Order: sequence, then C-alpha cells, then structure tokens
Amino acid sequence: MQKKDCFYLGTIVKKFSFKGELLAKLDTDEPELYDDLDAVFVDLRGTMVPFFIESSQLHKSDLLRLKFEDVDTEADADALIKAELYLPLTVLPKLSGNKFYFHEVIGYQIIDEIFGPVGTIVSINDTTAQALFEIKQNGKEILIPINDEIITKVDREQRTITVKAPDGLIELYL
Repeated sequence: MQKKDCFYLGTIVKKFSFKGELLAKLDTDEPELYDDLDAVFVDLRGTMVPFFIESSQLHKSDLLRLKFEDVDTEADADALIKAELYLPLTVLPKLSGNKFYFHEVIGYQIIDEIFGPVGTIVSINDTTAQALFEIKQNGKEILIPINDEIITKVDREQRTITVKAPDGLIELYL
C-alpha cells in the first residue's frame, strides 16, 4: 500500500500502559467511526506497514486507545510514538451533495457565479484557521475560503465547484 492510496487518520501520541497499549490522536470530526478497526497502516520511516489491532476503544473524545498484535512491551510501544496512522481511501464513506473530502477535489475547476471560471484547485491549505482552496490561474495563485456559505454546488461528473466568492476577492489576486 502506498501513502497516496491512503488518508491520514492520526498520530500515536503516547503509551497507555506497560503492556504495549498506545493512544492515538485522531484527525477527524467523527472519531466514533474508527473505534472498531481491524488494522491500520503505520508510516515507519516512509514505509507503510500494516498493523493488526487486537483491541481499540475511544478514550477521552478524540483519542483512540489501541492494542496492536505483537506490540507487547513498553519498548515495542516506544518505537511507535509519533508514528502516523493511515487507512485506505476505500474505507472512507462516499459523500454526496456539497460535501467532499479535501483530497477528492484536487484538480477540480472553480467557477464563480459572478466572475466565471477561476482556475484549477491544486491543493487545500488547512493549516490556517479557515481551510482554503489553492487555485492556479495562468501562473497566479488564488485563495478562496472553504465555507458552506460560499460553495453553492459540487458537480462530481463535471469536476467543478461553483462558488459565490465575496465581492472583489478574486480580482484582488489578478
């Protein structure tokens, strides 16, 4: 399995017990979807390694308490601290309407209701307080907030997202 075929689930943040149990901080709005997993991929120095799960349960809202098979000691667990967890993209539930996964819309065209075609989404910047579409148009970068009030239509067949950007936002970049 390659990382490009997976989505980031979370990071192992600390040991939970002396028997090899770990706590992972999940990067999701719905951690309960992932409290009964059979296996995950762990990124160990750039290699996606499958780990089978003996048991797992939610711990304090967004933490997942994990017990991997063959991780039975504190030393085994220490080796996994700060490792990232991944699941195959095929595990994600399909979304419809104007809901989408960030990885899903890379390459989509943005069309503004007033301005018209804006450009192609090249990435999503989610490191800021407000996630942003990063759009390229003729070598220029345009940033548009990802917000339910701005997004008016997601067309998966045409690979377009129609937005109603705030007045003057797009022109600011051009």
